[in-house]
Amino acid sequence: MDKLLIRGGVPLAGEVRVSGAKNAALPLMCAALLTDRPLRLANVPHLRDVTTMLGLLARMGAEVNVQDTMCVEICGASLGDPVAPYDLVRTMRASILVLGPLVARHGQARVSLPGGCAIGQRPVDQHLKGLAALGAEIQVEQGYITARARRLRGARIVADLVTVTGTENLMMAACLAEGTTVIENAAREPEVSDLAACLNAMGARIRGAGTDVVTVEGVRALGGASHRIMADRIETGTFLVAAAATGGSVVLRDADPGALDAVLGKLREAGAEIGVDGATIRLAMRDRPASVNVRTAPYPAFPDRHAGAVHGARRDRERHRRHHRDDLREPVHARAGARAPRRRHRDRGQHGRRARRAATAGRGRDGDRPARLGEPGRRWTGGRGRDAGGPHLPPRPRVRGDRGKARAPGR
Repeated sequence: MDKLLIRGGVPLAGEVRVSGAKNAALPLMCAALLTDRPLRLANVPHLRDVTTMLGLLARMGAEVNVQDTMCVEICGASLGDPVAPYDLVRTMRASILVLGPLVARHGQARVSLPGGCAIGQRPVDQHLKGLAALGAEIQVEQGYITARARRLRGARIVADLVTVTGTENLMMAACLAEGTTVIENAAREPEVSDLAACLNAMGARIRGAGTDVVTVEGVRALGGASHRIMADRIETGTFLVAAAATGGSVVLRDADPGALDAVLGKLREAGAEIGVDGATIRLAMRDRPASVNVRTAPYPAFPDRHAGAVHGARRDRERHRRHHRDDLREPVHARAGARAPRRRHRDRGQHGRRARRAATAGRGRDGDRPARLGEPGRRWTGGRGRDAGGPHLPPRPRVRGDRGKARAPGR
């Protein structure tokens, strides 16, 4: 699709089923590499990144079975080629999530850098530092990350910065490491908690998911499991903000209200009526939304992906207010029978140049009243029409044979 044509001006209303979260589905599919038993995932979103990840797993030898009911079954028993090539990784940065599971279970992995180049500071540095702390040998050459380890060992990892994919990668790798791993300054996003719940269902021992300290006790092997992917909180918040901004009402099914406390609080502050019943969220906006102060920060604070929509709603509200306020003002040239000045008389010709020079010269000496052109002791400061004090010029006569030029009146 090359473009979207949107005709606005009407309230948005209806009932929508929320899709599964892409940011939760991608690491969950990579978790299938940790076991030789099938992992069955439900509520999988139909997105290009999901298709790319399934293609990457199938290329490495995993068995992928996609069903019509938004369910995917992945089995990594026959995995034979632990390589993530550049032609697939370059289209999706989340492909780096296969690095930890491959090293933990197969002892080696070769994954292309998301940019295909090892020059400069990369966001994957936290992944590499964490795996090195677990005992993996890391080499970065020719745009590829090569990691090897006979078996990873538990360690204390302190992340330099909060990274969601880094926390997920290290958490999956630590599941099969020997001993206990403590990840400090870990990401607290609900997608991390969703991955931990699935790993625990497979036999892992993870505590503290959803806090900034995650503890993982390594086990010898993981088994299969069935897991339903959490609802997409970004999609949910987008529908809620869109309905509130247009003064509409919406009912969202299969949502996860617990992951949207900050968004729901700001919408209530803006005047929305919100009701939560299990996995259903109802929103109704009876009046124009009020202005609210929004400050974005990592979860559980207000997400930055919704800040633009909230700002747009406030901007539309101010534009609506200015529009109705300006409608009450009658144009200057419509009063007192004055005609509207012609733009070409102000912008071109000798009189237009004289008006522009007078307008940039400042106000007159004797007050704020605009002066007329040619009036002694005053300079014109702008305005349109006779009653505004501006120059109301007659049409310019044109000279035959002198294309594009005009002669001043009286010559």
